[in-house]
Amino acid sequence: MELIDKNNQALLDEYEDFVKNSKYGNFMQSLRWPKVKDTWGWDAVLSRGEDGKIRGTCLVIMKKIPGLRVSFMYSPHGPVCDWRSKEIMSDLFEGVKVLAKRYKAYQFMWDPCYEEKEKDISEMLIGMGFKHTYNAPELTTIQARNNYMLRNIEGKTPDEVMASFKPDWRNRIRKGPKKGVVCKVCGTEALDDFYPLMEATGIRDGFSIRAKDYFVKFIDGLGPEHCHLFMCYVEEDGKQIPLSGAVTTQYAGKTCYVYGASANHHRNLYPNYLMQWTMINWAIEGKNYIYDFQGIPFYNDETNPNYGVYKFKKGFNGEVVTYAGEFFYVFKPVKKKMVDLAEKIVMDRHERRRQKLLKNRNKEMGMEENTAPRNEE
Repeated sequence: MELIDKNNQALLDEYEDFVKNSKYGNFMQSLRWPKVKDTWGWDAVLSRGEDGKIRGTCLVIMKKIPGLRVSFMYSPHGPVCDWRSKEIMSDLFEGVKVLAKRYKAYQFMWDPCYEEKEKDISEMLIGMGFKHTYNAPELTTIQARNNYMLRNIEGKTPDEVMASFKPDWRNRIRKGPKKGVVCKVCGTEALDDFYPLMEATGIRDGFSIRAKDYFVKFIDGLGPEHCHLFMCYVEEDGKQIPLSGAVTTQYAGKTCYVYGASANHHRNLYPNYLMQWTMINWAIEGKNYIYDFQGIPFYNDETNPNYGVYKFKKGFNGEVVTYAGEFFYVFKPVKKKMVDLAEKIVMDRHERRRQKLLKNRNKEMGMEENTAPRNEE
């Protein structure tokens, strides 16, 4: 076990190279991620083999809990290693325990990206003292457990990938450009176009959105090599009208559609289809093996307002991937109870706000509360 030395640039580069080139890597385990989560502290642990080479890493971000003099430590989609290796996992966790003392953590959590059906890994972690909820309900985990992906796209041509899509989806991808829609690769300069779309989407779909400056930090923090803002426009009366946008990452062989937004108007131009196709092409060009559409909450419930998200993504003919989810290790049980109570109060307040947003959206759209959702198109 080895703790990162933030002043050793060679070590930082070695760490980043390992994560970036590992099939277990994830953009949230990059040392760039703390630039995005700049209101959190961060630290990291390494594990080396007998040959001296890195065999595992674990980026940890931590947030202080006001008034309680403790912190919550979280390794988002970490660690980066062979999750079946108890030797490596245990070595990394020894480093996490050292950090827990340093930062007075009441609890630590990680959520490695292995599938829920791989129960042997879960049993190993539980044997190490972690607590886990099997089949955790939707919206109760920080990262979505149910995701939609195009896997094994490495080495395929765009034509081969598109041929697998449903016919209507192929047609809609082609219709956009014929009607004047263009999809551009942008940076933070286009956030003035993207953010109003994000606000409209939040109201339409009933969810809270992040502040605009978060997207600045996200795009700049990961950098142009690893993050693009894709924007779809159509020209009208000499003006470029924003239709849809997406913040998308490319890291460790995976392209991930992280945030998406679209306008309430011009939906007959199918901008979201062209936007997805442009991002899938970025994945193919980058020789990635996965294009990850990411979360599909309530994908197995056709009556849920979120079902349209799954219906849209399903047309690209990928597959549902369900992760095992979160594993917690409690260091200070009494402090945890106090924090959990405070969080419940906050979550209840957020849920009331979400329900209000949904009610307002349904009222604006002339929908009853239980009306089936529209497709995302």
